[in-house]
Amino acid sequence: MTATEPSNPLVRRPVDLARAHGLSAQAVRNYERDGVLPPAQRTPNGYRRFTELHVTALRAYLALITGHGYAASGEIMRAVNRGDIDTALRTIDQGHALLQRDRETLDAVETAVATLTGTSPQPRSQKAVPISVLAHRLGLQPATLRKWERAGVLRPVRDPVTHYRLYLPDDVRDAELAHLLRRGGYRLDHITGVLRRVRDAGGAEPLAASLGQWRQRLTERGRAMLTGAARLAEYVEAAAVLSIRGE
Repeated sequence: MTATEPSNPLVRRPVDLARAHGLSAQAVRNYERDGVLPPAQRTPNGYRRFTELHVTALRAYLALITGHGYAASGEIMRAVNRGDIDTALRTIDQGHALLQRDRETLDAVETAVATLTGTSPQPRSQKAVPISVLAHRLGLQPATLRKWERAGVLRPVRDPVTHYRLYLPDDVRDAELAHLLRRGGYRLDHITGVLRRVRDAGGAEPLAASLGQWRQRLTERGRAMLTGAARLAEYVEAAAVLSIRGE
């Protein structure tokens, strides 16, 4: 069955928005229901009537997803749609801060790898940290670090008196690398193998490949954030113009 085209070229149906982005019409309806798109007007029969503003909003949301993910992008769009620009910008700032943290972690890991595979490793501090300190440093829950330990990713020592876990500088390095690779989508068994080679300092090639792939992903994520910001700015400006007009 062929759907009837809308008589007003400025009015869009869910299927019109969906086709342009390879989505289902139901997905577009869900976006409007969930507040990702601004509320649509309804026909007397209850059908949604979208406008060019909704087209701009959908473009912004889909562009944001690539750089910020679904959850954060939804928060950003809902904040903008209720006029809370500050909250939207805070969420964007958090995404950029996380990207910067990933870059810094990657730099630190690459430095550690260079030290491991070099001929004159730099001296390290031997101060150990408890699980709570390491978890806070990585922005994780202690339960996650314990899970990694069960998977063989981490190998903390135990305090001889309290039997609490203690993480030496090499353990902290391993945790940072594991966190980086997990964010890159690698499985725990892959990470365990990579860290085993790092510890043995006899197989830097798989590690170098992993780090190179992740750096490329960070670059792509940064570029996606730029695109998302541009699309969001277009939407915010369009919404502001309509607000001034009282539409």
